Amino acid sequence: MHGHENHPIPAPREPEDAAPAAAYGPCVLLKHGEVFLKGRNRHRFTERLHDNLRVALRGVGGSTWIKTAQNVTVLGGQVPRDALVERARRVPGFNTVEPAVRVPSTLEGISAAAADVLGEVAAGRRVRGFAVRVRRRDKRFPLTSSRMEAHLGSHVLGAVPGLHVDLTSPDVTLSVEIDRKETYLSWERLPGLSGLPVGASGRALVLLSGGYDSPVAAHRAMRRGLACDFVHFNGAPYTNPSSVYKAYALARELNRHQPPGELYVMALGTAQKQLAVAGAGRLQVVAQRRLMVRTASALAARTGAQALVTGDSLGQVASQTLANLAAVDEAAALPVLRPLIGWEKQEIIDEARSIGTAGISVLPDEDCCSLLAPPRVSTRARLPQLRSVERRLDLDEVVEALLGSAQVLRPGADGEEDPRDPAAGRCAAPV
Repeated sequence: MHGHENHPIPAPREPEDAAPAAAYGPCVLLKHGEVFLKGRNRHRFTERLHDNLRVALRGVGGSTWIKTAQNVTVLGGQVPRDALVERARRVPGFNTVEPAVRVPSTLEGISAAAADVLGEVAAGRRVRGFAVRVRRRDKRFPLTSSRMEAHLGSHVLGAVPGLHVDLTSPDVTLSVEIDRKETYLSWERLPGLSGLPVGASGRALVLLSGGYDSPVAAHRAMRRGLACDFVHFNGAPYTNPSSVYKAYALARELNRHQPPGELYVMALGTAQKQLAVAGAGRLQVVAQRRLMVRTASALAARTGAQALVTGDSLGQVASQTLANLAAVDEAAALPVLRPLIGWEKQEIIDEARSIGTAGISVLPDEDCCSLLAPPRVSTRARLPQLRSVERRLDLDEVVEALLGSAQVLRPGADGEEDPRDPAAGRCAAPV
């Protein structure tokens, strides 16, 4: 519905998290996803969900409030409702996001609001057929759900010319949820991100490249409740910093869906050169991947991450055969999660478009994975051969050098510098 924020009866001023007074005003109903299925610890998931919602609301431009009503979160404040809807749709854990109004739970108040809402919807969308669906959370309300539906339908027909009841395929369905003190009326159900609240499942470290796959994998991990930090390996000093700019932009976009995670940038070029000199040959790409997960595991131990996340898809490229993935896993000290393992490339690209990372991933860059890559990559790398190459290097020393020279950025956080500034985000000490 358009323009309802300017309803002649003003919304009350209420601080964040205060229980709003029972007065006419716009709000947003957020229906819980898997949190609804939790048992005795459901309140912990709900608290985490609300904490994440508060983070998403930072800088929205006005005071807000959050209220819980039987597996539904109600959001409102001195902010345009469209802005609240947009912020809420970023937060994993909500199945649906519904623009709504709230009124006192009186027959007169609900009836007037129903006519007002459907009148505005009909004018804005030029709809004619409508249906009313009532849910009584408060069973003490004097009319049953079916009687209330009939009453509201009759009232709307008398108050809004040109509308008719259509219970089979209505142009708009007005949902009415009656609580003890307040009633919520909504007319549109927008999809949320669903899943679990970010942080409810622990913390992970994402190996973030500049391509389509790893950002989508990170987004999927967030929706399973993992708070994510990111590590990006670039080919410096043998490549330009374009991949770093892309990784920063991708992490910033992903951080819209969680309390901002940190981005660690590591220059892998010198170590890649060492592997090539050590005779990696056709094993070069797999040996690089093993070094990445070995370094990421060491970083995770320092940052509290409990798993690594990659964008691997089985068989998509030569380095992602089952044998090569197993060889990479053997070098990791933590579980390696691959949310996209069974996805096709087009599915990944479509998902990237839907979450807003595709436009960044398509930008040109110099990918470190192609640096020193052999013409043909081994599809069945064997551990004895890989270990033989690795023994020619001091791996502990290589890993410590990578950790010690890492840049640490926090994309999306207030006051974060642009990584194109040479001084931006440099560590004062090794991570």
